[in-house]
Amino acid sequence: MGEPAGIGGELSLRAWQARKDLKLPPFLVIDDPDRLDALGRSLDLNVPVVPIEAAASASDAFERGLPVLPLDAAVKAEPGRPSTATAGAVLEAIRLATKLTLNGDAAAMVTNPIHKKVLLDAGFAHPGHTEFLAELCGCPGMSVMMLATPGLRTVPVTVHQPLAEVPATLTSALIVETARTAARGLQQQFGIARPRLAVAGLNPHAGEDGKLGAEDGLVIAPAVASLQAEGIDAFGPLAADSLFHPAARRGYDAALCMYHDQALIPVKTLDFEHGVNVTLGLPIVRTSPDHGTALDIAGKGHASPVSLLAAITLAGTLAANKQAGGTEETAVYDHV
Repeated sequence: MGEPAGIGGELSLRAWQARKDLKLPPFLVIDDPDRLDALGRSLDLNVPVVPIEAAASASDAFERGLPVLPLDAAVKAEPGRPSTATAGAVLEAIRLATKLTLNGDAAAMVTNPIHKKVLLDAGFAHPGHTEFLAELCGCPGMSVMMLATPGLRTVPVTVHQPLAEVPATLTSALIVETARTAARGLQQQFGIARPRLAVAGLNPHAGEDGKLGAEDGLVIAPAVASLQAEGIDAFGPLAADSLFHPAARRGYDAALCMYHDQALIPVKTLDFEHGVNVTLGLPIVRTSPDHGTALDIAGKGHASPVSLLAAITLAGTLAANKQAGGTEETAVYDHV
């Protein structure tokens, strides 16, 4: 469902409309069927909403309309005006989707954007989806965020924290563990037998031999050496300003970036609409659109479903890759 005051509902309705043109795998939405039906009518989308009692019914219902697995209670939300009153429903939807995917009732989980401030104000104890999903899945190791678009994948080592805190947070151990998780994810979900990881530097020119910062030589370089000793094809630290042009991108399967914007800016600049957020390190496949709740246009009929469509398509591909054992022959996302 995502944030009900945002554009998630409209995106879900529009995704069902695009099912035939894009040959989307059947999907269900966890939401309030009455809310989605009223939203679709207000936007004149002509999408039949089909309430279902179990995930197993979704495939049969999919051609008749958008299958919706109802939440325990009605969801009342005004477009563009988020409220802590709906926080419980948002979290219930995430919990149920995770349970269905863990149990094998669904092949993958795609999440619409949430409004983190609303959840935090309601007592949510996690920075975002990734950490919450890791807890729900009982993951003992690290879960990391990957941003993927055809032609580029990036993984931030540090994520939602002030830039001033990044140098102190960055450690060789954190870089190594993030890279290990990224490499396993690329093997298991993207079907890349021997992933190539380009490791970005933190400072301009990757520190310029210590003249522009010591972290690249003291923290990042030892991490790369450790990864290489483990047999992981990692190289760097590399100057981030020359890491994302076309020729450079052909030399790696994912770029390990040191902070949030270093990873997200190139993906969103290269292909903003088709960017997908993938969580690696979970026992399930989880993707989401690479954008926010767009409260300013919620309920106005202007929201583009392209990123959600990319997230659904990629989720289907990754689920198939995982089921096939991560063989390279099934790694087709770069051609989607």
